[in-house]
Amino acid sequence: MAKPKVAFYWCASCGGCEEAIVDLAENILPVVEAVDIVLWPVALDFKRKDIEAMKDGEIAVSFINGAIRSEEQEEMVKLLRRKSQIVIAFGSCAYLGGIPGLANLFTRQEILDTVYFDAPSVVNPNKILPQLATDMGEGEVTLPELHECVKTLDQVIAVEYYIPGCAPPPDLISEALTAILEGKLPAVGSVLAPQKTLCDTCPRKDSKPEKISVSEVKRMAFTQIPDDKCFLSEGVICLGPATISGCGTRCINANMPCRGCFGPSKAVKDQGAKFLSAFASLIDSEDEEEIKKITDSVIDPAGLFYMFSLPSSLKAKFFEREV
Repeated sequence: MAKPKVAFYWCASCGGCEEAIVDLAENILPVVEAVDIVLWPVALDFKRKDIEAMKDGEIAVSFINGAIRSEEQEEMVKLLRRKSQIVIAFGSCAYLGGIPGLANLFTRQEILDTVYFDAPSVVNPNKILPQLATDMGEGEVTLPELHECVKTLDQVIAVEYYIPGCAPPPDLISEALTAILEGKLPAVGSVLAPQKTLCDTCPRKDSKPEKISVSEVKRMAFTQIPDDKCFLSEGVICLGPATISGCGTRCINANMPCRGCFGPSKAVKDQGAKFLSAFASLIDSEDEEEIKKITDSVIDPAGLFYMFSLPSSLKAKFFEREV
């Protein structure tokens, strides 16, 4: 009996999701024995033409990580969608847009100007930008065009399932692979992670007071939080109340607050707005000037509250600029 074919592909991301597969360690061996990996650019030398030669639907499941930013990424995920029975948005960037999605706060031209002209370490007096096509004599060298905005995977193709995380933890990956091989996947559209909030599983939850009041917003770089205290109760922004569990509280265990990489529960449409609402209710003042002082002390609120979820937020439609 032929093994089910599995593909892994990497779009706009840091590469951590690829490393997460390797982090399965010896548990990857039974997976490799049970499936036929037909695409994994970071580890195996398959080509685009190998996928193009396959029949539509021949791949059992494709794990695609990273947001969609370039023409090439869009072409590849559409190709994999056509060739796959199941597509899984693998990791925060594919699922929510991730940190690459913060680029949507700027235009494409602003980003190119910053990277190639304005950055302090750049010396580019001739204002040279990468070209989409360059004749090298022996042939033409091409680069993929960057889209005007970053999109989540399901804003470009249909997606059956989502595995959250930056990067997804090995236990969730193993459980997803087992469910696929045994044909025990949940309803299409499911996030393959627990739906309780991180606060419900946080090892510091017993220190969380019934009513939290914030009179000062502290930054981790300039303060010391006891490792048994709730971050929010100590005045440090923690997105645990607006984020689902399943990460193994890795950041909390390292004495760092949650930054929201697992995304919201299915009942929440906008993770950043959900936390903003919760945070506003914690401010311990009715004085307008003091409230402004507290809120102004939050450095880069867009980058903090929407660190992983900006392209998937209710604001997404405002980023769909003309190319």
